[in-house]
Amino acid sequence: MPDNIFGDRHPIVVDLGFGDAGKGATVDWLCSPAAGLDVAAVVRFNGGAQAAHNVVVGEVHHTFSQFGSGTLSGIATFLSAHMLVEPIALAGEARDLAALGVADPLGLLAVDAAALLTTPIHVAANRAREDARGAARHGSCGKGIGETAGYALEHDAPTVGDCRHPDLLAAKLTALAAHYAGLLAGSPHRYPALDAMVEMYREFAGTVEIVGPGYLRSLAGRGRLMFEGAQGVLLDEWRGLHPHTTWSTVEPSHARAMLAEIGQHGYVLGVTRSYLTRHGAGPFPTEDPALGALLPEPHNGTGAYQGAFRVGAFDPLLLRYAIAACGGVDGLAVTHLDALDRAPLRAAVGYRTAAGPLTGVDCGPWRDLGYQRRLTDLLATADPVLGPVPASVEGFLGYVERALGSPVVLGADGPDRADRAVRALAVAA
Repeated sequence: MPDNIFGDRHPIVVDLGFGDAGKGATVDWLCSPAAGLDVAAVVRFNGGAQAAHNVVVGEVHHTFSQFGSGTLSGIATFLSAHMLVEPIALAGEARDLAALGVADPLGLLAVDAAALLTTPIHVAANRAREDARGAARHGSCGKGIGETAGYALEHDAPTVGDCRHPDLLAAKLTALAAHYAGLLAGSPHRYPALDAMVEMYREFAGTVEIVGPGYLRSLAGRGRLMFEGAQGVLLDEWRGLHPHTTWSTVEPSHARAMLAEIGQHGYVLGVTRSYLTRHGAGPFPTEDPALGALLPEPHNGTGAYQGAFRVGAFDPLLLRYAIAACGGVDGLAVTHLDALDRAPLRAAVGYRTAAGPLTGVDCGPWRDLGYQRRLTDLLATADPVLGPVPASVEGFLGYVERALGSPVVLGADGPDRADRAVRALAVAA
């Protein structure tokens, strides 16, 4: 990869849509020998076990959840304090990676002691709460993320570091179970005995490297860091379309702050498909089932809690909103360019709304959920005005640069690692 793309900065890979744009596959390629970036570790800076980052390398396919998407290249993963760590799912993912030929996956892992612990109690509560919403479901993945984050706002929540202290962890789990007893009464969702959980977490603490302050600085001394985001900016807890959001800061402020603490700088790489997708409930102005029928999704299906996988036209209005929510991006990665040959792609040039015609979506005050709810209500009934896009890859990438005001530096015209390249190669293809 040419040195002038990232220079000495650390890439921060974020999804500018509702998720599923190709962050994992992008991180996998950037961590591969072909990119030549000398990556020391992938740093996960938001989300938890609900992530589903699909990576394809030849005949090998893995959906990364908590491990960083550079694992197939033997790159270490650091789960930062901003992660919500679910050890049971993590152990299962380690077994899957070992079956794919990754030697000692847990040996590639370090976890910040301050990271919150997602337990089976959180998962059961999440599913019970979503069940109770009925037709008004938020589109949760059912992985306990919202309950983990929400409980920690007002209680002494269990952390990864507590796994080294069984008595302390037992007390915290007892309090957690008591807190959710009412919600779970009569629910079909259950969790293991508390003693069994404490023992399991004790074993987890003895298996993985649990680290404290200063670890990120030591990692940066070994080589480049690759920050891998989860979900999409349009699902951000403060900037997403409330209440159909995640309990996680998706935009890159946490990654930027982590780098600033060690005197380093990041390069924010925003990822988008050549069209938009949304997995689950919530506003999606350009949704087009007919387009979805032409662009089948091999790795994303209907989830029991998340709902259906939805497809729609490219939407510069929402993508510019996401870029603003990020405080700007340094470059773009555009994936699924092969869709240009498989479907008549279009793009939104505006919306017809109850408030009148719109050609842009403004960011409101940070942490103003009232504004986000009004924006959700407005976009729920917005009617998109669609226009054509250039049919060639070169023309389309030029259009994206003009529409979003940022350079396209990477492109992908298929799901495989081999289908990814720096922009010059992508255009030539």
